[in-house]
Amino acid sequence: MKQLRKSKRPVVLTVKGKAAAVVQDAEAYQRLLDIAAEADIHEAIRQGREEARSGKSKPLNEFLAEFRRTHGISG
Repeated sequence: MKQLRKSKRPVVLTVKGKAAAVVQDAEAYQRLLDIAAEADIHEAIRQGREEARSGKSKPLNEFLAEFRRTHGISG
């Protein structure tokens, strides 16, 4: 823990010379989670734009009409 606090860098724990686990402080772990979540959002947007460009999407009004019919919603 002293090494972790001092260096602010993850510590690799080994078993028989092979990496077995990584320990890092909670703040660094949260930053990593935030970065991963943002990357997921960007990937989802990229995929959506690609689907729209390739014609795999439909106009919102068509989708809503179909959704209402499928679920018995009037309006």
